[in-house]
Amino acid sequence: YLKRLGINAIELMPPSEFEGNLSWGYNPNYYFAPDKYYGPKNDMKRFIDECHKQGIAVIIDMVLNHSFGTSPMVMLYWDAANNRPAANNPWFNPIAKHEYNVGFDFNHESPDTKYLVSRVVKHWIEDYKIDGYRFDLSKGFTQKNTLGNVTAWGQYDATRIAIWKQISDTIWSVKPNAYVILEHFADNSEEKELSSYGMMLWGNSNTNFAEAAKGSSSNTNFSWASYKTRGWSEPNLISYMESHDEERIMYRILKEGNFSNPYYNLRDTTNALERMQLASVFLLSIPGPKMIWQFGELGYDYSIDFNGRTGEKPIRWDYQNDYRRNTLYNIVSEMLKLRKEHNAFRTNDFTLDVSGYMKKIILNHSDMSAVLLGNFNVSEGNIVPGFPENGKWYEYFTGDSITVTAGTDPITLQAGEYRL
Repeated sequence: YLKRLGINAIELMPPSEFEGNLSWGYNPNYYFAPDKYYGPKNDMKRFIDECHKQGIAVIIDMVLNHSFGTSPMVMLYWDAANNRPAANNPWFNPIAKHEYNVGFDFNHESPDTKYLVSRVVKHWIEDYKIDGYRFDLSKGFTQKNTLGNVTAWGQYDATRIAIWKQISDTIWSVKPNAYVILEHFADNSEEKELSSYGMMLWGNSNTNFAEAAKGSSSNTNFSWASYKTRGWSEPNLISYMESHDEERIMYRILKEGNFSNPYYNLRDTTNALERMQLASVFLLSIPGPKMIWQFGELGYDYSIDFNGRTGEKPIRWDYQNDYRRNTLYNIVSEMLKLRKEHNAFRTNDFTLDVSGYMKKIILNHSDMSAVLLGNFNVSEGNIVPGFPENGKWYEYFTGDSITVTAGTDPITLQAGEYRL
């Protein structure tokens, strides 16, 4: 299924041992074994081997910002009177240094923590042959005390950068081409420096894509999904419109979509799935790596809170039998194919004009140029494509063609229509 879709990397949510069974894995206690709920280690190794045979990389989510109370490292040095790690705990801070901490906060300037981290990151590469890591809450890898001040926590932090460069160097000493991905969400100047060093960073564009797909009139500019908009020199931004942390966009369209046009009600499933096509084509046309949250390519529409936020969600393989959902799947698959086969979708010469209802992306490359147009309104509208040159242009999905004689000629798009 995944190979047919066209993905080339799988990112697993934290697979190392965590408390309880049913969990997302962000409550870790042991770091060198897969969780018992997922099965024995040789099954995981077989899974990784099979992925590699299919040309698919395997990246695992690693949680080293904190551990939970059943961690032996927490329990070995414990302040029972205050119900927290003791002051002499070689790994943990008695009190977290930053906001949004859960469990007990690692001291990443401690040599004992540095040694532990180096052992952990080497272990999964050497023993399981994984291809890299996504590090949870990477902004927390600092000893600067910003507790109570979220803004200060996100500001440029040279000590945190040094910690991450050291961890990355350790990983690359074992596997030079390993992926190091950070869930950072810090000041752009810090993320730019980390990206220039070779790390990749999560780029959350959920809100903007959701508002655009819903037909909203504001907060629909998703240009921050482009590494160029951020002023980065390297395309190391992993943009996404869905992850495990956000509500499904399809669910939001069905619940909150614009229904002002009685002939084009976005709360209708058919129209909502077509809006998912529109949003997906725009996300996947922006150069740089992209992430798809599981079954987003089928318009998965169960709420994040279904069966509890971290509870298991239904696996709806039958969605493939719905022609509307299968069409969305095929559109996403075609976009992934284009990204892999054509240099234009990896170019560094591109522009985004995505602030209003009528949005466009222009990709320039010596091999081929591409222009993507889309109408995110619920009524028809005109857009000036700004084709890089005159002549015959071919629309990818329909096979239609037009002859462009002037770059200022407008094109009319129906509500929700897109052309590549």
